[in-house]
Amino acid sequence: MSMLFSTLKIKEIEFRNRIAVSPMCEYSSVQDGFANDWHLVHLGSRAVGGAGLIIQEATAVSPEGRITAKDLGIYKDAHIPKLKQIVDFIHNQGAIAGIQIAHAGRKASHNAPWEGGKQVAVKNGGWQTLSASAISFTEDEEPPVEMSKEDINDAINDFSAATIRALEAGYKVVEIHAAHGYLIHQFLSPLSNTRTDEYGGSFENRIRFLLEIVRAVKKNWDENLPLLVRISSTDWVEGGWDVDQSVKLSSILKSEGVDLIDCSSGGTSPHAKIPLGPGYQVPFAQRIKKETGIMTGAVGLITDAQQAEEILNKGQADLIMIAREFLRDPYFPLHAAYVLGADLKWPSQYERAKPR
Repeated sequence: MSMLFSTLKIKEIEFRNRIAVSPMCEYSSVQDGFANDWHLVHLGSRAVGGAGLIIQEATAVSPEGRITAKDLGIYKDAHIPKLKQIVDFIHNQGAIAGIQIAHAGRKASHNAPWEGGKQVAVKNGGWQTLSASAISFTEDEEPPVEMSKEDINDAINDFSAATIRALEAGYKVVEIHAAHGYLIHQFLSPLSNTRTDEYGGSFENRIRFLLEIVRAVKKNWDENLPLLVRISSTDWVEGGWDVDQSVKLSSILKSEGVDLIDCSSGGTSPHAKIPLGPGYQVPFAQRIKKETGIMTGAVGLITDAQQAEEILNKGQADLIMIAREFLRDPYFPLHAAYVLGADLKWPSQYERAKPR
């Protein structure tokens, strides 16, 4: 039997297979964080395509937490109705809907990638960014404001409120985005955190912000539903956040009630030299899983069925997180099942096209 198409149960949620659509920013909100039909079709088509879990893109917990003005948000109750429509469609197709809640920190207030991706200065209609320390991501950007204790508490409350809205919208999985150089990662990494208070310096201090967010989210999240955290396992820069710290953090997150670590990397330094290649981040998921016992998700240039199957058979991860391949092929699971000889049920409307 194919491991990729075996079920996975986390708490009370059973995923029909171990294929997850990794959160991918679409930069397609027309205004103020609202979802629209692009998001419905984008996420809905991957549910039709057979994925077990679909995690919605990084969804901002506050307006200033958006990477761009076109990001999705979950910072007001008015966002909920359209998100609920999307969630209901995903669930009606047999997939599980998840949401990644996020704050971009110093990487906020930018243009969309196809508009150049540059920072939008305050004088040009952007907004003041916040971070652990007043250190710019690149030298040509306006520096963020170092967050005060009040700013930190406000951000934690924003994550907490977003969790309540996520439950109301019907999501069955919530993932806290602590990777890719965004706000939480900015606190974790000594490259971006030079604070001298209880949120900076030692490992224990640098992880404090994340742990407080996890506890605030858990307080409002249904205890029977999965809680995930995405981390950058390494900054790929000497003196930055590294795999040893990720293992230590993952063990602590497990004791805090986190169910799975989504193991990505990079994002906090523009000077990182990342050795891209098929499955280049899988060893992170393998080591964290082996040394802590927590479930892990593998992500990063996983592009074919045999590769995904091998990762699971070797015990390197519990869940396969796929991003770009799903942009190329929304029906990747249907095609992967055929390659692996698994009898995956096709939507009735598409049954007549199923390979025999």
